[in-house]
Parts: sequence; structure tokens; C-alpha cells
Amino acid sequence: MLAGPGSEARWRQRHSLISVDLAVSRPNGSELDLTESLESTVAIVTGASSGIGHAAAKRLACEGATVVAVARRQDRLDALIAEIESANGRAFAIEADLTDRAQCTEVVRRASTQFGRIDTLVNAAGVMLNGPSISSPAEEWERMIDINLRGLFNLTKVALPHLVESARSSSREVADVVNISSIAGRVAITEGAVYNATKFGVTAATEAWRQEFTQKNVRFSVIEPGTVDTELLGHQQTSTQQRYELMFAGIEKLHTDDIAAAVAYIVTSPRRVAINEIVIRPTDQR
Repeated sequence: MLAGPGSEARWRQRHSLISVDLAVSRPNGSELDLTESLESTVAIVTGASSGIGHAAAKRLACEGATVVAVARRQDRLDALIAEIESANGRAFAIEADLTDRAQCTEVVRRASTQFGRIDTLVNAAGVMLNGPSISSPAEEWERMIDINLRGLFNLTKVALPHLVESARSSSREVADVVNISSIAGRVAITEGAVYNATKFGVTAATEAWRQEFTQKNVRFSVIEPGTVDTELLGHQQTSTQQRYELMFAGIEKLHTDDIAAAVAYIVTSPRRVAINEIVIRPTDQR
């Protein structure tokens, strides 16, 4: 919880976060909140050293969750934790390679031991390494499969028992998994076969899990952003990077906070509301 006089307002202003308090009237005239507090919940956020994961970690801390930030770059995690704690939020960093199942098991063990529960999992770690199929290194294909799919599967697998238990035992009676896919998980693009395959896989797995766990009150949601202003495009081969720069020239890219706001909307919705899928494109993007 962001404590102290005016601390939440300062946090929201500092990070350009917008919160709208919605309420409807009950027949007796009292108000019924349409959003749920994340106070006393614990959220694991992957890919938290940059981009969407970084923004999601800050947003969930703003909403009251204790955030377990996971990534491979410890120095960036340390900076994130310091930023959250300076605004009276609660956060804890774990350096981990999610492609290693043992490290995923350790992430969940440490989070559940330290905080006693896991209520939310945001799978935001991912890479995009597109390019011509003949000349692209096979190692880049393997890296996308490892991080975008295997890492997500590894962590989700070991977190699920804890999420089910939190949904069963908590006063909120719900837990959440939010997977960050892409519009490339909906529409195939040239020179993006393997990235498409990984993101279609994330979208498909999310829907299958949603069906499997809906009766256990674990909500599975997928967010499919268009182009976002992150480091993602900078990891491409030079020729591919130049092609994307031309493709997106003149487009006002989404901000990472835009996606973080969607994450917050999903996990703060009342127990009865399951947001299965959100597609977000820049207004200018076809």
C-alpha cells in the first residue's frame, strides 16, 4: 500500500498513471465499487527490468500489491525496486533466467515463502528477433521459443498451485494470470514466422488455460499490443530494424504505461468479471 499523506497522488503524478474510481448505486443508496484493491496481494511480474514488465510492476505496486519483480538484469531490477520503495510501495527483486525450470521453481518458492501467497502472475518477458528466414540465425529462433514460450510455460506451471490456493482462500476469491502476447499473435507478418508462432502460442495457451481454470476462479487474460515504445525493436538485425523504422514512421507508438493500465484494469476487476483478451493498437496503426 502506498502510505503517507499524498503519497499515492505523488506516485500517480510521477509515473503519469491515471486512476478512475467507478461506482454504481445499490438499491439502498450505498455505493458498490467496480474495482478491487490489490492490498494484501502478491504479484509476480516477469520482464520487469524494462518495457511493459517494468511499467506493469510499477502500476501494480501503485494499486497496492506487493510486487516480485523478475528479470535477468539485476542492476535494473535494483533501480526498479528503489523507485517503487521511494514511493512507499512494496517490491522484491529476483534475478532469474526463466528458460531454466529450476530457476522458475526457485522464483515461486522464494515469493511464496517470503510473502505467503501468490495472487497475480504477469508474464511480460519476451523478445522479437525477426528477419529473413534463410539468413536469420537459428539461435535467434531458439531464443524466441525459449523466452516467449518455454519461459512462460515454466513459470506458469509452478505458480499455478499457489494461484489456485489464493483464489480459494483469499477474501477476493480470485487470482489472475496476465500474458503479454502481441497483435503478431493474431495476424501473421512477413519475416516473422517464429515470432508469430510464439505469440500465437501464447494466445492459444491463455485461452486453453482460461477454460481449464475458470471453475477454480483463476482468470487467464491475454493482452495483444501493437507497436509499443520499448527496446524490443532495437534487438533486430540492422536491416530488419530499418524496415520497421520505415513501417512505423509517423505512428505515435503506445507507451508502456498504456499496457500497464490494461493489466491493472484486468486484475482490479471484480471477481465476477473476467477480461479474456485485450487488443491495443496505436490509433495510427492499421
